[in-house]
Amino acid sequence: MVREFELPDVGEGVAEGELVSWLVESGETVSEDQPVAEVETDKALVEVPAPVNGTVRELHFEEGDVIPVGDVFVTFDVDGEDEATDATAEEAAETPDSAAETDSDSDSGTEPAGDPGATGAGEDTESAETPDDRIFAPPRVRRMARDEGIDLSQIRGSGPGGRVTAADVQAAAGTAPSGTAQAAAGADEGAAAETTADATEEGSAADSSSGTETATGSSPQTATATQTQPPAQVDAADRDRTLAAPATRRIAREEGVDLDAVPATEERDGEAFVTPEAVQEYADAQRQAQEADAAALEAGEAVGETADEFAEGQRERREPFRGVRKTIADAMVESKFSAPHVTHHDEVDVTELVEARERLKSRAEDQGIRLTYMPFIMKAVVAALKQHPEMNAVIDEANEEIVHRNYYNIGVATATDVGLMVPVVDDADGKGLLQLSSEMNELIARARDRSISPDELRGSTFTITNIGGIGGEYATPILNYPESGILAIGEIKRKPRVVTDEHGDESIEPRSVLTLSVSFDHRLIDGADGARFTNTVMEYLENPDLLLLE
Repeated sequence: MVREFELPDVGEGVAEGELVSWLVESGETVSEDQPVAEVETDKALVEVPAPVNGTVRELHFEEGDVIPVGDVFVTFDVDGEDEATDATAEEAAETPDSAAETDSDSDSGTEPAGDPGATGAGEDTESAETPDDRIFAPPRVRRMARDEGIDLSQIRGSGPGGRVTAADVQAAAGTAPSGTAQAAAGADEGAAAETTADATEEGSAADSSSGTETATGSSPQTATATQTQPPAQVDAADRDRTLAAPATRRIAREEGVDLDAVPATEERDGEAFVTPEAVQEYADAQRQAQEADAAALEAGEAVGETADEFAEGQRERREPFRGVRKTIADAMVESKFSAPHVTHHDEVDVTELVEARERLKSRAEDQGIRLTYMPFIMKAVVAALKQHPEMNAVIDEANEEIVHRNYYNIGVATATDVGLMVPVVDDADGKGLLQLSSEMNELIARARDRSISPDELRGSTFTITNIGGIGGEYATPILNYPESGILAIGEIKRKPRVVTDEHGDESIEPRSVLTLSVSFDHRLIDGADGARFTNTVMEYLENPDLLLLE
């Protein structure tokens, strides 16, 4: 039976998506929920899973094509499917969110063939036979749970917002890996992933002169180089055929690895045979290479071979202005022309904060977490937002209302190879330093490898951006509209300061100084209010012991 599969709305309400790559070929046998294509939407690169077990009959688009949601983009041959129910099953398969709502009357008695949660689609999809579609878990974690016979509804997710991670499933199945593999699976205690995400995103706030941390503002690669070096052979093997056990192929799918690119360590019947260890080693090496590239990108350096190189004699080069870059541009324009921006600059003596972090760092490392400065700054911001609630409010222009919010979701602006993304740490006011650091690093890592879900990029009430990664001090950050405030932090530097002792005597001493740049919506926040908010943030950063009360 022929099954036409239309491009679903992957949960963001977008009208189209760019086909980045096919993960299958015509004639290839696929299983339900196996990723068949990578599609780029406004903010994320998502995998589209197969809705059925079958054989790929036809791929209707070429890589690079922009596909409208609802267009047939792949056709399957499905054996043993009743023709009378084919249309109904097809409607159930194509849905993540909007299609399920419009077709709920016709397919309410049919089990959806696809997994709405697998593509970040809405949890509102009605289906009595698939209760796990309301579980917050990415596609590969759902496949892993299905392969292991684990009920996701019985697992308490350790990821942000209760997200079920691969490590959670492995722990439930008793197959949890260790070391780098566990970190790559998204476990909070994975020290390798935490360290790299920290080094490339928050390490720039380190005191480059005091020696308390690697000066990533000037050389981010230094911290990255301390990680385990990847194997020398990580290039594609360019084989046409590779033998591997089913379990090995499953690991390759979960890690997003092309088996034909993995260096083979054995042969079977004259053909290359790849082991699970080889796949994991290759995936870890690729991941470390990507993280090194991200660190180089953070420092403003060229990353690998890019399309930016001009051909000999070429004077101009054009490329489509679309996808993530176009979305970022539209958001910037909307923000700048909707909210009148004002930026307040100041600097704060964080010598005690540097010392406090140095004392606590080893305790955090004992739990597999690298404690950065960013969690301290996040807690200081949340404490200041509570004292100055107008900075956490937003203007609802449509209804001409000011919306005051009693929750604190902090966005962390992150540089990726496709532009700026803002992963969101939800309910930051109810989390400790280690949990904030762990969740933030995991979100940043997923944003950079393009596996982050759309929901994890939405809902922030205030944003922090780190300009110290390239040695910056001051900035005039643009609001993450419609938020009312954004804080840019610079690099911590040693500067001379006048210090007054307990007897009132003054002396000049070298101190660790952090620069702050706070932009706010002047329609809602007066200059004096913006300055008072900044002063409160400074008070908490100057006296980190106060954060113990939060």
